[in-house]
Amino acid sequence: MKALLLKYKPVIRFIVTFLAVYGILTIGYNVYLNMSDGTEYYPDYLTHLVAEQTNALLNGLGYQTHVIPHENEPSMKIIMNGKYVARVIEGCNAISVIILFLSFIVAFAGKFKTTLLYGLAGSIIIYAFNLIRIVILSIGLYHYPWRREVLHTVIFPMLIYGTVFLLWMVWVNRFSKQIKANE
Repeated sequence: MKALLLKYKPVIRFIVTFLAVYGILTIGYNVYLNMSDGTEYYPDYLTHLVAEQTNALLNGLGYQTHVIPHENEPSMKIIMNGKYVARVIEGCNAISVIILFLSFIVAFAGKFKTTLLYGLAGSIIIYAFNLIRIVILSIGLYHYPWRREVLHTVIFPMLIYGTVFLLWMVWVNRFSKQIKANE
């Protein structure tokens, strides 16, 4: 048993570190969500921010857009040219995806400074890409509402998770200590 544990020590360390970081960040995020009362920034600050930034980008692209709190659920409605096209819910703010990304980066850590900078840069890339995703999705839903299912459940999740996967591959192949140690 001891030989088996020694043989798979890097794998076990990766799994334990990944689960620990993921658990800590998820608990922290859930505490944040539970503390958000939604009075000033509905439904919570980050989701509200994503909705407002989406609104600004859509308006910048020439669509007359505004966002309003949804009256029946904790989300923000995106209204384009007078038409309700989408809603921004807590899951749309990319924080869960960023937590997954960061957990992997820390579990496959490189040098502290490199890990910190890559984690920050990757989080910003994911956040920005998510905003672009919501903007394009909103435009798609405005012009092609009959494509709602394929746009929302297939194409755009594939793009955001594909981005995370590419960031992971760059991390593993360029910056991670574990890969460098095995070369």
